[in-house]
Amino acid sequence: MTKIEPRYTTTVTATGGREGHAVSDDGVLDVQLRRPKTNGRSDGTNPEQLFAAAWAGCFQSALGAVARETGDDVSQSKVSVEVGIGAAPDGGSGLVAKIMVEIPGVNSDKAQELADKAHQLCPYSRATRGNIDVDVTVAQAV
Repeated sequence: MTKIEPRYTTTVTATGGREGHAVSDDGVLDVQLRRPKTNGRSDGTNPEQLFAAAWAGCFQSALGAVARETGDDVSQSKVSVEVGIGAAPDGGSGLVAKIMVEIPGVNSDKAQELADKAHQLCPYSRATRGNIDVDVTVAQAV
């Protein structure tokens, strides 16, 4: 495994599991954790939403880095990440993900190429590669 020298680190501490609370070491993130809305209260967020938000933001940045190299304009792009949790075939639970990219003004073939390159670059995509099923798709911009 490649040794990573972090440029940034943070710590988030959770108490109470999926019916608890999470707070970052700087206090900026301070959220109530709840099970997904279909299984419990909805007065908080759940780990899957937090993971999807983090991955979407990171992927968006990777898309921008790729576009700087190719000269494409992705300034109006949108990245949505859908994270699902369910029973794993070997027991326990597992995750699946879908990354949806929309890049106005870029044709679908080029947009897919940019999205695929961003998927190779994004640290969240790299961390999950080979561990969960991930589908990267491009939506036609309206």
